[in-house]
Amino acid sequence: MFPCRASTKLKKEAGKDNLMAMRIINPDKCIVFFDFDNTISTFDVFDSMLPCFSRDELWVELEKKWQGGKIGSRDCLEGQIRGMNITKAALDKYLAGIKLDPYFKKLVKLLSSRKVKAIVLSDNFDYILRRVLNYNHGIRKLKIYSNKLRFAKDRLIPYFPFRSKNCQICAHCKTKNLLANVDKESIIIYIGDGHSDVCPSQYADIVFAKADLLKHYRDTKSTCFAYKSLKDVYNYFKRSIG
Repeated sequence: MFPCRASTKLKKEAGKDNLMAMRIINPDKCIVFFDFDNTISTFDVFDSMLPCFSRDELWVELEKKWQGGKIGSRDCLEGQIRGMNITKAALDKYLAGIKLDPYFKKLVKLLSSRKVKAIVLSDNFDYILRRVLNYNHGIRKLKIYSNKLRFAKDRLIPYFPFRSKNCQICAHCKTKNLLANVDKESIIIYIGDGHSDVCPSQYADIVFAKADLLKHYRDTKSTCFAYKSLKDVYNYFKRSIG
């Protein structure tokens, strides 16, 4: 982790598992990283598309192999997308119904008002994220790093500009993009839920975790804050940003 003068005290207090123990932090040095699926959105958007648009059940086998650690997320996603038949118009119609955590927009507004940087790191795809955030909910100024999509009639073509040459676990190396946006003085806050959040969250000074990410932190006896929804995170920032 990058050394941070503020982080040692923050982590010691976080160990009390009490949000009120977190004292005022400097917003000028703070940078917040969000996962998207089941963090900003209320469920995994890409996974929800699979039973709706897949030609067969191959996606189920790929998901099992990925969950079992037999393949990385790039091979899983690539195979699952190859098995879909979906036009751009059909995708747009489907994405129009995607809801976000009701506190996300409030949280983004709060962070913006305190001049705190916020970045989205996702193993989903750029078109899906931007369609949901920008078009559905009017959230347009967030920096987003994710995998990419192109359209070819009724097929989706994925590509993975942020993959790591040295690691096959994730399609998008979130760690690389996290580290590219911070310096040694940054106070890094990470909010996530899944396997792809394990590696980047280890560079954070403060971690909010649920689902598989929370299980990892509990299994490894590492410090994090369990959260149920972004309301918990919003309340933390209301109390802690000076």
